[in-house]
Amino acid sequence: MKLYNSIGPNPHVVRMFAAEKGLNLALEDIDIMAGANRQDDYLKINPAGQLPCLELEDGTRISEITAICEYLDEVGDGPSLVGETAAERGVTRMWTRRVDLNICEPMANGFRYSEGLPIFKDRMITLPEAAEGLKSIAREKIAWLDGLMADGRQFIAGDKITLADVLLFCIVNFGNAVGQPFDENLAHFKAWFERMQARPSATA
Repeated sequence: MKLYNSIGPNPHVVRMFAAEKGLNLALEDIDIMAGANRQDDYLKINPAGQLPCLELEDGTRISEITAICEYLDEVGDGPSLVGETAAERGVTRMWTRRVDLNICEPMANGFRYSEGLPIFKDRMITLPEAAEGLKSIAREKIAWLDGLMADGRQFIAGDKITLADVLLFCIVNFGNAVGQPFDENLAHFKAWFERMQARPSATA
C-alpha cells in the first residue's frame, strides 16, 4: 500500500493510525505548499485534490481519513481501533463523528480562515470573518469533553484507544502549533493529550 502524504494534520491521522496497527505504508510526498495537490497529475489520483490518499496494490484509491483508517483497521493485525463488536463500532463512530464535527472541523477552518489564509484564500472559499467564532466553538467543545472525562475514562470512547482518539489528538496537536492551543487548566483533557503524546505512534 502507498500513502500519498503531505504536511498537515490529516496525513498525520493516517500515519499514526497505521503505526498503532503495526502497518508500514510506503509514502509519496505531495508538496501542498506549492499547490501540487491542485495540479492535474494529482487530481487524476484524487479528484478532490486533498491529502492523504491511500493506494492499494490493485490500484484502488481511498481518500477521506476516517474511510482510510477503517480500511486499515480491517486489514491490520492486532486489536481493532474501531471496535470488535457492533456496539463497540457504534460507540467509536459516534465519538469520531462528535470530535470531527465539533472540534476538528471548526479548528481546521479557524486556521484556514486566519493564520492559514495566505495559503488557502486562492484555493477555496474562505470566510475570515468566521475564524474567531469557529475557534471559540472548538474551545467550547474541548471544555465540554474535559467535563465528560471527569468520569475517569482514559480515552475518548472509554478505556481503550480508538479512531476518535487518534483523530482528535492529531488535530489538537496541530492546533497547538498554529495559534490554537488548548486550555491546559482542563486537567482531564490535558492528561488525555499527554497520554496520546507519549505513545510511540504519535511521532509517525
